[in-house]
Amino acid sequence: MKIIVPMAGIGSRLRPHTLTTPKPLTVIAGKPIVQRLVESITDVVDQKIEEIAFIIGPVAKGFPADTKEKLEAIASDLGVKGSVYVQETAEGTAHAIYCAKDALSGPCIVAFADTLFKADFKLDTEADGAIWVKQVEDPSAFGVVKLKNGYISDFVEKPQEFVSDLAIIGIYYFKDGGKVRDEIKYLLDNDIRENGEYQITNVLETLKKEGAQFIPKKVDIWMDCGKKDPTVDTNKQILKIEHEKGIHLTSSSLVLENSEIIQPCFIGENVIIKNSKIGPYVSIGAHSTVENSSITNSLIQTNTQISNAQLHLAMIGDYAKYNGDFTSVSIGAYTELI
Repeated sequence: MKIIVPMAGIGSRLRPHTLTTPKPLTVIAGKPIVQRLVESITDVVDQKIEEIAFIIGPVAKGFPADTKEKLEAIASDLGVKGSVYVQETAEGTAHAIYCAKDALSGPCIVAFADTLFKADFKLDTEADGAIWVKQVEDPSAFGVVKLKNGYISDFVEKPQEFVSDLAIIGIYYFKDGGKVRDEIKYLLDNDIRENGEYQITNVLETLKKEGAQFIPKKVDIWMDCGKKDPTVDTNKQILKIEHEKGIHLTSSSLVLENSEIIQPCFIGENVIIKNSKIGPYVSIGAHSTVENSSITNSLIQTNTQISNAQLHLAMIGDYAKYNGDFTSVSIGAYTELI
């Protein structure tokens, strides 16, 4: 089994945080989003993962030179080969997947690194394919699937009239990655685009017409990391899930002076907290300092200095400095408000 992770988008909706860090490498409760994604997939796949192929954007589009090294390390930590490919120009979901054509063979899972999920099932790898879905209140904002006799009968993009409330979350299983590769090549060779781009939904429709049967796999929790507020909420949900599992998220190197931590929280290595109240649902990255502050439901990255603050629903990047009394802030890396 191989995992293909397209992650070449620039993450413009999460700026300023993505100006220095690609969105999938944004850290949530101590781990990058993409690491949590591949770990969750590994949990539901009852097969050995042979390779994880990441598709990133070029350095000129905001991907730091060390992105390849970081991604290979994530794969290595799972005991898996890591491969990194570059999508030089953004030409749609199918085009992004095809950039990793050398890895598209045999059983594959394609997972777009925009979202996290939690699911309590094991994937049936005997099916031709599977689509991860989540029931939503407003399906008009999503691609959805229609079902017939337990199989997916139609794919509908952003329906304006109700046809289904099962939204596609961006994770797919294919029994034969080679067929997916060949169908995408056909789109590219014949310049078959939709809204100006090569789309994976066209590939799914063609495979279905050729007889492939796709089954839905429902997830229990679907967490979005596209914008600041949903990302902060995802941090909250991850902290709650891991706390309920009994996972200890506070480093033993924490220096705590005249302060209180209300769990669940993630506290990284060598954090100093003085005269402050932290939590619940707060993540603070390594080598950060918090003084004379109260912080709830917020995501603070590494090497950050916070003082005299009352923060709620805040997201603060690496190496930032914040001294003030604003609350729902979104501060990128290396920013100073003092």
